[in-house]
Amino acid sequence: MPLDNETLIALTTDIVTAHVSNNTVDTSSLPSLIQNVFGALQATGAPSLAAEPEKPKGMVSIRASVKPDRLISMIDGKPYKMLKRHLSLNGYTPESYREAFGLPKDYPMVSAEYAEKRRTLAHKIGLGRKPKEVIKPVKKPRAKKAPTAKPAIESAQQHSATQGDHKA
Repeated sequence: MPLDNETLIALTTDIVTAHVSNNTVDTSSLPSLIQNVFGALQATGAPSLAAEPEKPKGMVSIRASVKPDRLISMIDGKPYKMLKRHLSLNGYTPESYREAFGLPKDYPMVSAEYAEKRRTLAHKIGLGRKPKEVIKPVKKPRAKKAPTAKPAIESAQQHSATQGDHKA
């Protein structure tokens, strides 16, 4: 963050005053001392072009870091089956880890052997399979119920009621 001119002048004054009070300085060299201090303060406040952050170098080469049974961490050089937790403890995400160490986008975060073991276990418990087709039983159409016979008492009462109408 660049400092404003007033702040630079105040800092230069403080530094030169402290230096002159503790050291013997020739009056002819005083202006050059002030210019040197002011220039140095300006340089520290100005963003530098060469101050680009340096990429950390991995502990091992990319090729040597990938083994079938483990991955070697670029951070500490130790072997791991899974890197994700180790990365989060060190302040990285998988993407930032790949970017920081110049790794390809398809760089694994889990060893091949461990991934195969997990895949086999998942297949054993049934993950990754399509469900079997369930054959639904075909329902037979129901036959219509035959009309139920009326009880004998009811039919006799109805019969006598209808005959009584014919006699009259």
